[in-house]
Amino acid sequence: MNRHIIDLFAGPGGWSEGLRRLGHTDIGLEIDSAACATRGAAGHRTIRTDVAAYPTAPLVGKVSGLIGSSPCQPYSAAGLGAGADDIALCHQGLDDLAAGHDTRTALRDACTDPKSLLAVEPLRYSLDIRPDWIALEEVPSVKPLFAHMGRILHRIGYSTWVGVLNAADYGIPQTRRRAFLLASTTHQVTPPEATHAKVAEPETLFGPGRTTWTTMADALDLAPGDVTTRGEHTAGGNRFTTTGPAWSLTGRARSWKLTTTDASPERELSSAEAGVLQDFSAEYPWTGSRTKQFEQIGNAVPPGLAAAALSSVLEPARLPLAVAA
Repeated sequence: MNRHIIDLFAGPGGWSEGLRRLGHTDIGLEIDSAACATRGAAGHRTIRTDVAAYPTAPLVGKVSGLIGSSPCQPYSAAGLGAGADDIALCHQGLDDLAAGHDTRTALRDACTDPKSLLAVEPLRYSLDIRPDWIALEEVPSVKPLFAHMGRILHRIGYSTWVGVLNAADYGIPQTRRRAFLLASTTHQVTPPEATHAKVAEPETLFGPGRTTWTTMADALDLAPGDVTTRGEHTAGGNRFTTTGPAWSLTGRARSWKLTTTDASPERELSSAEAGVLQDFSAEYPWTGSRTKQFEQIGNAVPPGLAAAALSSVLEPARLPLAVAA
């Protein structure tokens, strides 16, 4: 029987592109029509559905790996932040699922933002399907939920690692920090080894040191310059230089204003350029309006960061799997 990799909240294909770089494919579950269209144009298989309503029974015995990046808006500083009010309900949801009780409907009704509870969906799938490995990603504020989920998974035989990774440490031209939960039933999980550093490291007897972070100017082949971030309803904004990695992209990057030292006029960042900063190819087929394209880009996992995380669960580690206590 063929076994598949299932990608929850698949978005436009960040995890899928990371898997493609490693020679694997997935089937994405995604509800947003623009993201589904982008995935289709990029050649990624997709089921348009609500992850919270999708049945797990048909997947039992058919899934080798589970990926998940639930919507970050409830927990993101760039969103409404309602997830902070709902975090206790999410922890309760995890404990209830671990005890065999599905209380999601009641808890969702009690949440300030119903999307907050989507963060528990990967555990529902994991407990029902029991994949060989799991890789989850979210904004750093979700790390306590991942740690809770990791303890539950450890009790049923998974080796787990929970931590925060910086995309710039893996060659992505962006200082994007994200929490990850990595788990495996076949080998001891360790975090992916960083390949880049803020300051280049010298070569040692053990091999070359990490190279310096990739700059925004180098990634986009631009003359040095500055980016001014502007909200939709503000005339000001913060400023950063293109001689380092870009700041973390969100959908609001559509309002970034770019100036360079070669006297080019100030201009907005294109969706293709934003995609490159998120580690997609310049030709990636973003679909929908400019707002929808930037929303997809800002929500996506950078493929290079996804590939680094996936290498920890797809490739056997040196340490054997420890038996859960």
